[in-house]
Amino acid sequence: METRYPPIKLACIIDDDEVYINLIKKVIDIKKLSENLLVFKNGREALDYFTAIIENLNQNAFPEIILLDLNMPVMDGWDFLKKFTQISPPTNIKTTLYIVSSSIDTFEIEKAKSFTSVTDYLIKPIKLDEFEAIFNNRSA
Repeated sequence: METRYPPIKLACIIDDDEVYINLIKKVIDIKKLSENLLVFKNGREALDYFTAIIENLNQNAFPEIILLDLNMPVMDGWDFLKKFTQISPPTNIKTTLYIVSSSIDTFEIEKAKSFTSVTDYLIKPIKLDEFEAIFNNRSA
């Protein structure tokens, strides 16, 4: 029997691929995996958002899951990761960050996993069961 988890409060996608974003939105909505979803088209937009909520200590506005693409305009995923680790959220906030990329380059995979803030590296397209597991693999 499948275990149903309550949806998480807030998830975040940082990606410039409209098709991927729309697909993920649909899956999250149909499967009721998250109550709310933030979408940023590049790392700069996301970093500005995270910096503001950390400065304002708004814990409810911090996503439980972040899905980060590496190749984006303005600020790519690598630059976002470097800056994000410098603005670290308060310790009582639990966030899991996944790199979601179409790159299968082992150097990029290892580099991504070297960041302590990265939970895992997922290769697009993500299978539906893997995607659901990401949202349901959290402490109760």
